[in-house]
Order: sequence, then C-alpha cells, then structure tokens
Amino acid sequence: MRAAAEQVYAILADGWTYSDWVVGTAQFRDVDASWPQPGSRLHHKVGPWPLSINDTSTVTALTPRRGIALRAGIWPLGEATVRITLELTNAGETRVTMYEDFRASSLHWFKNKINDLALYRRNVEALRRLAELAEHSRHTSRSGP
Repeated sequence: MRAAAEQVYAILADGWTYSDWVVGTAQFRDVDASWPQPGSRLHHKVGPWPLSINDTSTVTALTPRRGIALRAGIWPLGEATVRITLELTNAGETRVTMYEDFRASSLHWFKNKINDLALYRRNVEALRRLAELAEHSRHTSRSGP
C-alpha cells in the first residue's frame, strides 16, 4: 500500500472503520472502548437482512503499528482466525498481509480449494478497500457509529 504503516494501523486501531473495508459485514453495532487491546470486541451483524444475526469479533493479539489478530464470529458458520501484519517496504509504503482460516465451524472440516478461493477473493477485496482508505485519507479516529 502506498501509505505508511502508522496510517494503515490507525485504520485498524479504529474499530468503527471495519464496516468500511471488511467484506461481508452487515452492520457494526458497537466497539468496546478498549479497542484494539486484546480481549476487546467489535459487535456486528453477519449475513444479509432479514437473516442477519448479532455476533462479535475479539482481538486475540496486538502489536501496535505492526499487526493485529482476531477471532472473528461468522455464525452460523462458526469462527475464523484472522491475522493482519504490516511491514514497511519502502519509504511511505507498507506490505499488508492478511491471513484467515476457518476454525470451530463446519467449514473448518471442509478445507478445500473452493474455500481457499472464496477467502482469497474476499480478502483481496478487503485489502483493496483498506488500501483505498489508507492511501486517500488522513484518518482520524471516530468516536461513534
């Protein structure tokens, strides 16, 4: 991404931005005040209306300005483990890597190329949206929805 790691991290550190770049989220209802500290949660809806349901995603690890790991709720499909890492590559540019894997779900037992392709396409689009936010704005933290 043509943005400094600090700029990308500022977006990750603001839980309210996830609805702007995470593919498949229906709505974000709340963000814990302690976000993005480990144990803090994003409260969101998953799935298309009128079938959307309330779920949460929880920070499992955080390295400020370097990355974040989440346990993402995707009920009724279960959970996913998501890791996003930031690596400075050149002056003003950041390599962002996103790893996602199903866990604690029926999809966990069906690891195959179709799931890999679906996750790949979803995450490519999420990273494209994150790059757009990081590259075209001077992000400032939001105080609410």
